[in-house]
This record gives sequence, C-alpha cells and structure tokens, in this order.
Amino acid sequence: MTDRDRKRPFRRGRGKPFDSAGSRPKPSGRPAFRGRDPSPDGPVVLYGWHTVSLALANPNRRFRKLLLTENAARRLAEENIPTRITPEMVRPNEIDRLLGADAVHQGLYAEADPLPAPDLETLAPEGLVLVLDQITDPHNVGAILRSAAAFAVKAIVTTARHSPEASGVLAKSASGALELVPLVSVQNLARALTALNERGFQTVGLDSEGSENLSVIALREPLALVLGAEGKGLRQLTRETCSAVARLDVPGEIKSLNVSNAAVLALFIGASRLGLMT
Repeated sequence: MTDRDRKRPFRRGRGKPFDSAGSRPKPSGRPAFRGRDPSPDGPVVLYGWHTVSLALANPNRRFRKLLLTENAARRLAEENIPTRITPEMVRPNEIDRLLGADAVHQGLYAEADPLPAPDLETLAPEGLVLVLDQITDPHNVGAILRSAAAFAVKAIVTTARHSPEASGVLAKSASGALELVPLVSVQNLARALTALNERGFQTVGLDSEGSENLSVIALREPLALVLGAEGKGLRQLTRETCSAVARLDVPGEIKSLNVSNAAVLALFIGASRLGLMT
C-alpha cells in the first residue's frame, strides 16, 4: 500500500451541552494579525494530504520546512500544486519518527508559521459565525473547523486559554479548513459575545436547558452559534450573555450528541433558516 492509498481516519460542568433535548473554494486573505499566537517561537505542524496541500495553496501561509515522500511529491506534481519551498525527500518512516506510527501523514509533513488572525472588530456582520466556549479536544475542534468550512462560516471565535493549538492533530482533523476559516482568539468570551451583540449579531447558545428548539426559534443574520464543551456545557456567564439559549431536539433514543456532531446539526439548521443553503 502506498502513502497515497492509506485511508485517513478521523479520531477524535453545569447543564450537559447536548443531552436530552440537545446541546470551499480557494483560500482567501485575512485581516492583519491580532490576538493569540499559540507558539510565537515554534512552528505549526501540518501533516496529511488535504492539510498540507491546502496550506501550500494558501499564499498567507509561510513555510519553514517541507518533508515529502516520493509518492507524495509525485502526486503534488500530478495535481500541479507547487511546493513553494525546496522540499526534503524522505522515506515514510522518517515522518513516522516525527509524528508517531499512528499518525496518517500520507507522506507529507510541514512546519509553518501560524496564520494571521483577524480581530473580532474586523468581522463583517453577515452570515454565520461559530463561538466555542472552552472546547479543548483538538479532534473535536478540528472536526468543527471542517464543518465550518463546508457551511461557509465566516469565522470561529475561541478563548485564548482552554483551547487547543491550531497545529498537529487539530490541523489534521480539520482536513485543510485552517486555511479557509479564520480563527479569532479572545481573552474574555463574555466580553466578545457582548461586542457581537452590540454589532448586531444574534448570539444563540446551544444547551440542553434551552427554552426552545433551535429549529423553531426565529433566527436572523448575522448569526453567532455558541457551543460549549462536552460535560460542562456553556458556562453560566456565557449563557447569560447570549441573546437566546436553544436546545437541539433529536427523535432517537440517544439524546446526546458529540459536540462536533451537534455543530454540524446546528450549522445545517442555521444555514437553512437563513437561506444560505442555495
């Protein structure tokens, strides 16, 4: 089996976030940097076909190192994707030593600078935005990023603390979405939600204790959907700052959803209600 043929698996208090009744095209430029740089002196690690190939296609991504196997280099050439820097040709086990034997790298490994991050005030008041309240699992955040790219989410707002680095496992799980969806890092989520409210966003928190089902409440654009961490859910101040708190009703026997799956459902409902699916 060649590197190209390997499959790409995705791994992975208060009210429970989703229990009972619920808890693109080419990369574009980003506004000037402001906010957290998770590793100001160290590189972002990127691996896997979609993650690295989309990063190579992003003019805002600055590379420090690129390792390729022969098969990966051949595939990049076949698909006319320029490497932008001189790659180092290696055997697959050399990348295995860097990442661990379980990492599905498909013969591509890169080290790059973090992407510029927009300031909250630069976000246009339109479309959909996601806000993550201390979701720490990089697999979940990466999967949410991938779904956000699929639904053309304008940005994801995260906390500077209690959120995973935009590197490694998160980047792999996002499958290239780091290059498509801006990440906005804020020091205080309640203040950020207040700022969004003041700029005309409807901020809707998702929580099992929400008074109404998300699919029936009146939604308008611009819309910010707020998701809490599994187990803890939305923090009290986060819930109190949202303009509304809704739940996700599901018909089956299992009423709880993984937060990344809940994000997909909420995005589909929100995009459909706002007429963004056409």
